Amino acid sequence: MKNLIKLLSILALITFATTHSNSAETAKLLKTDWSFKGLFGKFDRGALQRGYQVYTEVCASCHSMKYVSYRNLGEKGGPEFTEAEVKAIAASFEVTDGPNADGEMFVRPAKLSDKFVMPYENVKAAQAANGGAYPPDMSVLVKARGGGVDYIYSLLQGYEDAPSGMTLDEGVHYNKYMYGNKIMMSAPLSDDILEYGDGTKATVEQMSKDVTTFLMWAAEPHLESRHQMGFKAIVYLIILTILVYFSMKKIWSRVESEV
Repeated sequence: MKNLIKLLSILALITFATTHSNSAETAKLLKTDWSFKGLFGKFDRGALQRGYQVYTEVCASCHSMKYVSYRNLGEKGGPEFTEAEVKAIAASFEVTDGPNADGEMFVRPAKLSDKFVMPYENVKAAQAANGGAYPPDMSVLVKARGGGVDYIYSLLQGYEDAPSGMTLDEGVHYNKYMYGNKIMMSAPLSDDILEYGDGTKATVEQMSKDVTTFLMWAAEPHLESRHQMGFKAIVYLIILTILVYFSMKKIWSRVESEV
C-alpha cells in the first residue's frame, strides 16, 4: 500500500512539473473573431483572397501546399476567384511535365488541374536552403497543430527579443507562442510588406488573420457545406421530434387510465 501511495505521489509530481513547465514556456494564445466559427459560420471571401496573396508573396517561397489545386481557388466555398482570374493565376507558374514524344521533360505554364507548385524539388533541397529545417506543408497545417487557427494566428505575431538569460543558437529566433519558444523561421511578416489589391492596410495583425483564414479553408474546403448540412439535420430532427411527440400523445390518449 505504501509503495502504491509513493507511486501515485511521483506521478502527480511529474504531471504537475510538466504542466507547470508547459505553461511557463508558451503564452496564452491570441483570440480574434473568426467568421467561419459556429453553426452559421462562413468564410470571408475578401479574407480568403487576401490570405492567398499573403501565402503567394510571403509563404510560398518556403512552404508547399501539395493538396491544393489551382482550380480550387475558383470553387464555391473558397476564395471564389473568377474563372479568368484563376486561369491567370495558374498561368503565372511553371511546372515540369512530360516526357514528350522525344522522351524529354519540358516546362509549361500551370493549368487549373495542377497542384500548387512546390518551392523545392525534394526534402533535401528544402533542408539545405533552410539551415537543416524542413518547412512544413501548409495544406492541413491548421489541423496538424494544437490550438488550430488561434495557434497559427498567434505564432505569426509572437516574435520578440529573447528574455535575458536565454541563449539562442545562430539562425534560431524567439517566439513566445512556439512550443519551446525557439523557431528556425524568422519573422515572415512586417507592416506593409505587401500591398493588398482591395486597399486593406497590410498590418501584421491583418495579414496574420487573412493567411490563417486561407489556411483554414485549405484544411477544410467543404466547411460551409458541412455547416449547411448540419443546420438542415438539426431542423429535420426538431420537426421529427415534434411529429413523434404529437403522435405519441394521440396514441396514448386512447388508453384509459385505471386510476
